[in-house]
Amino acid sequence: MSSAQSFSGKEPNQHKRVSVKSNPGFLERLSDTAGGTVLGVGLFFLSIYVLFTNEGRALQTAYSLDEGLSQVVPLGPYISLEPQNNNRLVHLSAQLHTAQPLYDPNYRVVVQAVKLKRQVEMYQWVEYQESKDYQENGETKTETTYTYNTEWKLELVNSRNFDKEIGHQNPSAMAVESVTVVAPEVQVGPFILSKGLVEQINNFQTLSLKEFSTLVLDHFLTVDDDYFYHTQNPRRPEVGDVRVRFSYAGLSGEESRLGPAQTVSIVAMQRGEQLMPYKTKSGDTLEILYLEELSAEDVFAREHQHNSMKTWGLRAAGWALMFLSIQLTMRIIYTLVDWVPILRELVSVGLKIFALCVSCSLSLLTIASGWLFYRPLVAAALGAIALVPVLLVRSGLPVKKNE
Repeated sequence: MSSAQSFSGKEPNQHKRVSVKSNPGFLERLSDTAGGTVLGVGLFFLSIYVLFTNEGRALQTAYSLDEGLSQVVPLGPYISLEPQNNNRLVHLSAQLHTAQPLYDPNYRVVVQAVKLKRQVEMYQWVEYQESKDYQENGETKTETTYTYNTEWKLELVNSRNFDKEIGHQNPSAMAVESVTVVAPEVQVGPFILSKGLVEQINNFQTLSLKEFSTLVLDHFLTVDDDYFYHTQNPRRPEVGDVRVRFSYAGLSGEESRLGPAQTVSIVAMQRGEQLMPYKTKSGDTLEILYLEELSAEDVFAREHQHNSMKTWGLRAAGWALMFLSIQLTMRIIYTLVDWVPILRELVSVGLKIFALCVSCSLSLLTIASGWLFYRPLVAAALGAIALVPVLLVRSGLPVKKNE
């Protein structure tokens, strides 16, 4: 059984609610623990999958990068369409170029860039919750404090889900929608970039609206701190007011007030006038873009570094999953003794140490198995090297006996 009561706090936009429920019995706690055990078993097998396949992915990516570096054709400073490079992996560094500027007619914003983003925020009510449990009269009570603040939010906050909607109602829709406009055709030298290369141009910078403060805008628009406000009082907004900020990525025009065109370094396959993804023999796809001037060697060195970071990140994630899975699986032991306070604490610490030791050992074993599976020759060579001292010692024993 459970009941609830609410009462107001000292602040006008804050209230508390207390829910009461009887403490669960032993069988109920055991049932909940059994569900955690099933989840733990599932996470355990997931961790093994992540750790094992990560080694194969890392090796495949490394082989693909080495293959790409051995075959890439640097186009040099004077980029031109060479028929002999068709369907080959090429490297080039040059400035971005788009034929037409991007334009937002509602706010009279014009930028010569690859992408123009309109980011819309609405002033809305936001609910925060803070709960704490305590025991009283043999029952578990949960006191939840609800606090309501007004903030600028990118997403629409549904006030119908609030504990107390009265006095904290938000509009049901945004007056203006966020949108990102992308240039239909992006070029580097004589080449047209693929969609995958364009997606990698994300160095967004906020568009300064200083010049707009002197222009004659619509009567409901006000410019302040690089925002268009749909209100006459941007410093004292009300719920439902909207503000808009613009940002751009990949400058692609001639010298302008925003700066020179963005220089990029690309490694991709040349196919006619297009730069396309390149499929390696190892199985990966090479379609690389960096927002700076880099040599082909530097590009592949950066990719090797990213591959190493991703490999270690997935190893850490796999270990964390395994640690959590063992804790969940062994939780049933804690439930069996949780009615004895001293024993409960000792078991809790012991289970954590056990989960830490076992997860570390099994993670290393799984990674080693991945090496054996994906790199058998390397594993055999390491094993042979490890046996060398043993063989040397054994070969020296008869000599000592004869002496």
